[in-house]
Amino acid sequence: MGSIKNIITNLGKNAKIAAKSLRRTTTQAKNNALLNIASQINSNRNNILSANKKDLDNGKNKGLDNALIDRLMLDDQRLDGIIESLNQIANLPDPIGEITDLKYRPSGIQIGKMRVPLGVMGIIYESRPNVTIDAAALCLKSGNGAILRGGSEAIHSNLALYACVKDGLIDAGLNEYCVQLIDTTDREAVNELVQASDYVDAIIPRGGKGLVEAISNSAKVPVIKHLHGVCHTYIDKDADTNKAIKIAFNAKTRRYGVCNAMETLLVHASAAGRVLPELITEYAIKGVELRGCKQTMKLSKQIIEATDEDWDTEYLDAILSIRIVNTMSEAIDHIEQHGSGHTESIVTENYTSGRRFLTEVDSSSVMINASTGFADGFEYGLGAEIGISTDKFHVRGPVGLEGLTSQKFIVLGDGHIRQ
Repeated sequence: MGSIKNIITNLGKNAKIAAKSLRRTTTQAKNNALLNIASQINSNRNNILSANKKDLDNGKNKGLDNALIDRLMLDDQRLDGIIESLNQIANLPDPIGEITDLKYRPSGIQIGKMRVPLGVMGIIYESRPNVTIDAAALCLKSGNGAILRGGSEAIHSNLALYACVKDGLIDAGLNEYCVQLIDTTDREAVNELVQASDYVDAIIPRGGKGLVEAISNSAKVPVIKHLHGVCHTYIDKDADTNKAIKIAFNAKTRRYGVCNAMETLLVHASAAGRVLPELITEYAIKGVELRGCKQTMKLSKQIIEATDEDWDTEYLDAILSIRIVNTMSEAIDHIEQHGSGHTESIVTENYTSGRRFLTEVDSSSVMINASTGFADGFEYGLGAEIGISTDKFHVRGPVGLEGLTSQKFIVLGDGHIRQ
């Protein structure tokens, strides 16, 4: 335990020094580092994919479920997406140093706010090796030091990607400790990191509900988190049939193992007859298991009865719960009771209904006539995301550059003294 504690302490000390250097690093230097990392990934594709194959083989041998295998997998297309994400972040405005709300006070001084980094971020994540790059890039551009701790199931992939990060930082003339990866798979490293309040300013966990709950309960450092993604699509009585079918199918089947996948479909009773038969057929072709309320079960023998637990479950798999409701109020009440505050969508051509849904549904993302699959930092124009927050303080929704910053008051005077 002592050696793990020493490892985290050393990482923390290096991160604090690196974060201090980042406060005075120019936007151009940070962008150069991001572009260098992208170039390194492109040049080392074979090494990265070879390392990823080791993780995939190990994962399959250990019986990882399909959702985790999907999250773990890298291929050329996903590497292209990682590279594009780095390019997007490099092209985004640098939030650091932005001064807003400048105003004169009666005393003659000017008061304003300056955007500043949070400091050192600890990122703990499972399965997805792309988070290694997303987290590194967003922390770097926002001027934060980063300590990364990926899951043991992705250790080879993470090490290969981190090598690209380190080389990219060095080539840009930045402190190589701006981003550090914990290379031990010992779980004690997580316990030490979340209690390292002398060095770490915030923790962001990305993973299953169990991981996030465990970190939230043991951390001595503020945690930016979401526990799970029980996302809903509500098909209103005034929904366009083609839009409803297309959106509901995409929201569930685009990818199963992601937190923005729809887990419950709510359908107004007057729309059920025109949208559900075709959707049921399409889901069946795709291999989606359907669990429904008693009214939904009357539409097909393929639908099994949903339990109370189903409405609260994030499946991350080819399983969907369906409930027919009699009013929009009933749909909103269902979301209020069973949702996780992640993402909800309404399909409707009624402007008033859409506006009401936006106003009354209390989630970090609320949509009209769009798939819940859009709820991520890349699609929101953030370049990438370091996580999605369903908390209500500091930041909510996909966490991009601005979400990794705070503001400090600045005062401009010219010899002013207080009388």
